Amino acid sequence: MTRKEHWKPEPDAHDYPAAADYLSLLVPGPAVARVVTQLRRAPITHRKAKDLLRASRLPLLPANDPEVLRDLRKVRRGQRLSPVLLVRGSAAADVALTIADGYHRVCASYHLDEDADIPCRLAAAAQG
Repeated sequence: MTRKEHWKPEPDAHDYPAAADYLSLLVPGPAVARVVTQLRRAPITHRKAKDLLRASRLPLLPANDPEVLRDLRKVRRGQRLSPVLLVRGSAAADVALTIADGYHRVCASYHLDEDADIPCRLAAAAQG
């Protein structure tokens, strides 16, 4: 794959409910609502795919994973990817970064260029 991914300026509207669904498995409802509000208001920042995977302690999914492959195909067609939604971890508390939405996009980006900057929104750690 030789194409470089391109990113939308803002996350897709459906990314926030997806993030909330995932976060609801980790923290109580009121905390989820607070984090999603923070994500909606957070400015776009940029982080490298390799750093996001290390901070989240998640494995790199293979390029043939169905969802990663779907995102790689989007890149090949010239479609833009949605920025990822993150919740800050805590090194002091041994809590990893949470990729609330966009894990497959992070992996797809890594397969294209581990040093590419990925646009993301970052919220403070969820208190629950």
